[in-house]
Amino acid sequence: MVDSNPEKGKLLIAEPSLTGDLSFSRSVVLLAEHNAEGSVGFILNKPLEYEIRDLVTEIEIPFKVFNGGPVEQDNLYFIHKVPHLIANSVEISDGIFWGGDFDKTVQLINEKVITAKDIRFFLGYSGWSSLQLNNELSSKTWVVTENEYASQIIQKEPEAFWKEKMVALGGEYMLWSNAPPNPNLN
Repeated sequence: MVDSNPEKGKLLIAEPSLTGDLSFSRSVVLLAEHNAEGSVGFILNKPLEYEIRDLVTEIEIPFKVFNGGPVEQDNLYFIHKVPHLIANSVEISDGIFWGGDFDKTVQLINEKVITAKDIRFFLGYSGWSSLQLNNELSSKTWVVTENEYASQIIQKEPEAFWKEKMVALGGEYMLWSNAPPNPNLN
């Protein structure tokens, strides 16, 4: 389950020691790209107080919006599992796609062809320069795992996702699954 090789489509699970980082503490990140130039991902378990209709007035449906990461937080991104409906999307892996024709996406959401089970929106993204992610992995900031959920990860409830991953990792991680978000306040 634990892997040392980051690749697009895999998950980055924040190590429990990453408690001081507001963006990444207790985060589960889907890697959307990883190559020699760098890496891009989206935090899957940090919902914001916004709904998509708060940000895109043309959308009438109240989908959640997530904090994708600390980079370009004034830009909206999305992943989905309906490339047959959204042209120009890029496959991440296992039936998960990134971006595509936004105007068509808005139309299909309003027509209720695309539902919350098909798509997830993010403000910002998580980004790493060329060797930055590898350095963070060497420093034990992240654990790399396979995305065993495949495209169903879009439907994954965010509240207990990190805790669930700690339990799945087992061993010393199990201890952290029930720790409070800030152990200093315990």
